[in-house]
Amino acid sequence: MSTATTLPVEASATSTTPRILDGVAIAAEIKAEVGLEVAALARQGICPGLAVILVGHVAASEIYVRSKVKTCHELGIYSEMLTPPDTITTEEMLDLVASLNARDDIDGILIQLPLPKHVDTRRLLGAVLPDKDVDGFHPVNAGRLQTGQPALAPCTPAGIMEILRRSNIPVAGQNAVVIGRSNIVGKPTALMLLNASATVTVCHRHSKEIIPFTRRADILIAAAGRPGLITREMIKPGAVLIDVGINRISDEAEMKALFGDDPARAATFAKRGSVVAGDIHPDACQLSSAYTPVPGGVGALTIAMLMQNTVTAARLRRGLPPSAHPDMV
Repeated sequence: MSTATTLPVEASATSTTPRILDGVAIAAEIKAEVGLEVAALARQGICPGLAVILVGHVAASEIYVRSKVKTCHELGIYSEMLTPPDTITTEEMLDLVASLNARDDIDGILIQLPLPKHVDTRRLLGAVLPDKDVDGFHPVNAGRLQTGQPALAPCTPAGIMEILRRSNIPVAGQNAVVIGRSNIVGKPTALMLLNASATVTVCHRHSKEIIPFTRRADILIAAAGRPGLITREMIKPGAVLIDVGINRISDEAEMKALFGDDPARAATFAKRGSVVAGDIHPDACQLSSAYTPVPGGVGALTIAMLMQNTVTAARLRRGLPPSAHPDMV
């Protein structure tokens, strides 16, 4: 995507310190609510169950899956981790998914991505029963979301909507711009914003110029996977900035270009040899009225939303009223 147009930053930037939208605190709030829902279901003899399929040995995925399983245990959700070898075929994976579809004690099925290249990811995701699709990736759930029907929604977009809702940030009637059009984040986020009555624009790598759009955004969601893509001159002063990017920076010069002499980032880089950066340049955040930090923003919500989706699936599968979170179902 091109950012060639350069416009002067308006002098009327926000005079107050931007509000930091604390994803960690919001995630803790949601987990506490899920724990109460699980306890209420337990009194009815129901224990929500989540099965996670992790193929092979990818260190980052293993850490992430362990976090999911640990959170399930903390909240009283039954969890099961299946770890087939990376030599597994698509047909064998389909058989595994079919066995989980048939089990009444499993309410949610999550296939940890990415899968080995020889495995047909699209077929696998489509094989999960829509009512057990806690990742919200099944075409049926995508269609339900598109038509405004109750659906299990992708966890990161659902987390974005929870941040906005719980931070009392108005969405209806606002100009919202989404940078990125992935099926996992960009598209479903745009649909959720549209369903919440925002005026939505989606920009992507083939957009000729994005600044004319980003400069009009009351709410700007960056999900392009490019560190520091959204710079100071690209935003409307006072906008709300939601940063979905989680980019690992291992080049010291790039780290300094993004964070300057920030001592905390420098210390992290010296210790680990890398730092995490978002898609929004830190300087741009200072012009906003509110923004999500990286880390500690949107990323913190993903597991919490997965837990909520699992409980929602358990309720819907048994004909019980859905969860009380309107942005999730």
